[in-house]
Amino acid sequence: MDVIQLTGIRCYGYTGLLPEEQVLGQWFEVDLRIGLDLAPSGQSDRIEDTLDYRSVISTVKEIIATAKFALIEKLAETIITKVLAIDKVQSVELKLHKPGAPIPDFGGKITLELSRHKT
Repeated sequence: MDVIQLTGIRCYGYTGLLPEEQVLGQWFEVDLRIGLDLAPSGQSDRIEDTLDYRSVISTVKEIIATAKFALIEKLAETIITKVLAIDKVQSVELKLHKPGAPIPDFGGKITLELSRHKT
């Protein structure tokens, strides 16, 4: 299976367990590995024969910007489900990074990894 990778999709969102996270918001970053067949577009050179990754980036950013979930697990599942529903997509691996988690004395970032395949 072929892969399109989209890394560093960055967007401000309002998902978080604490009330201030859903009011003040914070940055999120998403990396995607999207499995699909790239042979048709490699032969035709037509955008219609591949995945227009601009629309995937817009979709991810829209979900992050508008969702107000308590858990980043829900945000990640919402994103991966939406991307996997795209017709040409066969599999999706997602990394969701929360670089500014409001945890005292913690300067790192939280990262979730999900993997889904069409059956």
